[in-house]
Amino acid sequence: MKKTITLQAMDPIEIFGAGNKILDAFCGYFPDLKVAARGDEIHLEGDESRIQEFNQRFSELVQRRHRKMNLTVFDVEDLFDGTGQDGTIRLSPESTIVHGTDGKPIKARNKTQQEMVKAYFENDLIFAVGPAGTGKTYVAIALAVRALKNREIKRIILTRPAVEAGERLGFLPGDLKDKLDPYLQPLYDALGDMIPTKKLQEFISDGTIQIAPLAYMRGRTLDRACVILDEAQNTNIAQLKMFLTRMGVNAKFIVTGDASQVDLPRKEDSGLLKGISLVKNIKGISTIEFTNEDIVRHPLVSKIVKAFDRKDESVQ
Repeated sequence: MKKTITLQAMDPIEIFGAGNKILDAFCGYFPDLKVAARGDEIHLEGDESRIQEFNQRFSELVQRRHRKMNLTVFDVEDLFDGTGQDGTIRLSPESTIVHGTDGKPIKARNKTQQEMVKAYFENDLIFAVGPAGTGKTYVAIALAVRALKNREIKRIILTRPAVEAGERLGFLPGDLKDKLDPYLQPLYDALGDMIPTKKLQEFISDGTIQIAPLAYMRGRTLDRACVILDEAQNTNIAQLKMFLTRMGVNAKFIVTGDASQVDLPRKEDSGLLKGISLVKNIKGISTIEFTNEDIVRHPLVSKIVKAFDRKDESVQ
C-alpha cells in the first residue's frame, strides 16, 4: 500500500525538525515502512495497518505541535513510550524517562518507580518516601531534566535542608557555598549523569538549574519550574509548609525522603510523615511509598537496610 500525508498550513521544519531530526526519530518506530519526505509531503509504502498506525501517530504529533511552541525528540518518545495525546501516560518496563550523557536510556527500574513516573504526569505534587537506594531522588531528577529538555519548564530547583548527618558543616573549610557543595554533591552527581558537564555548568551559571539549601526558598514563588526537596525527613512541619507554599503557576513539586534516616536532634521533630498525613486527601497530590524490595543499588544495600531495621525494632 502507498499513501501520501500532506502538512496543512504548517512549515515542514516545525514537524520534521532541523535536518529532519524529529521525523527520523519518528520513523525509527516504523523500520518496516519506506518513508520519503519531500517538501510538505510524506510518502509512505508498506503494510496497510502499519501505514494507518503511522498516520494516527503522526496526527498526534501534529496536534501536540499546535499545543506547544516547538517539538523535540522527547515528544516523539512520549508518543510511543510516555504521555499520549490525552495526557495519560503509557508505561511499560521499557519506558525511557531521559537519555544519559553516555546515550543510555534512563528508565523506571521497577514497578514502584513506574508508579512514581505515572504520578508525576497526573499530579503537581508528589511525595516519594522510602529507604535509601530505591532511586527516589534519581527518578525525580530524571523527570525534571526531561521536562527541561522538553521545554515544559524554565528551570530546575533542587534543595535540601542543611542538616548534618553526624558531621558539622562549620568545621569544613571555605565560604558557605564551599561548605554546602559537598553536602549537595549527590544532586550534582545525578545531574551529571543526564546533562553534559559543560552544559550543566552553563545551566547552573545562568540559573536554569539551581541547587541550594532549603532556607534559600523562603519568600520565593516558583513558577514554570520542577522543584525537588530531597532528604525531606530532616525538615520540621513549619519548614515543609514553607516549601510547599512556594508552588507557583505551572510548577511541579517532588518531595523525597526516608523517615528512618532522620538527622534532626529530636527524631520526633521530623515533619515529613506529619505533612503527608495532612495533605494526602487533596486532589493533585500523590504519595508513592518505596520499600526495601525496591532498592536498586548494590544487592548488599537491601540486606544492610534490613539488618538495621531489625536492630531498630529490637531496641523498641
